[in-house]
Amino acid sequence: MARVLINFAHPALEKSRVHSQLLRVVKNIPGVTFNDLYEQYPDLDVDVAREQKLLEQHDIIFMQHPFYWYSAPAIVKQWLDLVLEHGWAYGHTGKALQGKYFGNIITAGGAAHSYEPDGHHGHTVHEFLLPFMQTAKLCNMHYTAPYVIYGVHRQDTSDIQEDAARLKQVLERLRDDKFDLTPLPGLKDLTQILQLPAQTR
Repeated sequence: MARVLINFAHPALEKSRVHSQLLRVVKNIPGVTFNDLYEQYPDLDVDVAREQKLLEQHDIIFMQHPFYWYSAPAIVKQWLDLVLEHGWAYGHTGKALQGKYFGNIITAGGAAHSYEPDGHHGHTVHEFLLPFMQTAKLCNMHYTAPYVIYGVHRQDTSDIQEDAARLKQVLERLRDDKFDLTPLPGLKDLTQILQLPAQTR
């Protein structure tokens, strides 16, 4: 089984309809470690040693967060700045994360078509997530396709429940390690792994 870590960041979870539903599912998946960064570090005082140990113990790492201003909440930047140290995560001797998989689980207010070159936002989500992709590359990790939930402002309860169930399926499939992980960086969306053939690795 692959070891999956979710680093969750939402500064106003009590106001979130979508992430509150997702968490009810994600937090109860056996074999998936849930790490709430704002709960752990309300003053942004990140425990670097704790976070590095968690990263070392897992094979697949996700940053789960709302897509704030085409990026992530402040604590995600703080986490990246402090935890991914030179000589540990990258650099000549920085090999701690080599070969691991890294990606984003995000919610966006706009519809999927608004994140196209001719759409309202003028760029794809993949283009906006380029800093995360390059971070993974610098740290010798593989960047997975993102898991994106679009149009959250217009979702009703049943829509959110469907997305939560689909995310559960994706995480369980990753955890169970029953398919080749190498195509993950080339997928458009992480949900496409549900169509990949199962196999013994």
